[in-house]
Amino acid sequence: TAALVDNLDLVISVDTSTAHLAGALGKPIWILNRFDTCWRWLLDREDSPWYPSLRLIRQNDDRRWGSVLERVRAGLLDFAASGRGPESDEMDVAGDMRLAHL
Repeated sequence: TAALVDNLDLVISVDTSTAHLAGALGKPIWILNRFDTCWRWLLDREDSPWYPSLRLIRQNDDRRWGSVLERVRAGLLDFAASGRGPESDEMDVAGDMRLAHL
């Protein structure tokens, strides 16, 4: 798993061992997090003191995933446009990206 994660530009996950592995490897990791989060993700922040490359994308108090996925979509577009993401031929006109599934 570590070798696979090491070859990715970005890991998007829920709170799993793969997410922690990516953070430990220093890979960019976005965690989709529920509103009533685990204590280790603290409150009222989008970063983590344990993994500097981590971004938390948390549900609002309505506990729905739609707003989380909208923020992920916007973040992916910014990530790709910044040159940190895959080459431009990896994106189609709608801005969808091919993703690796772990």
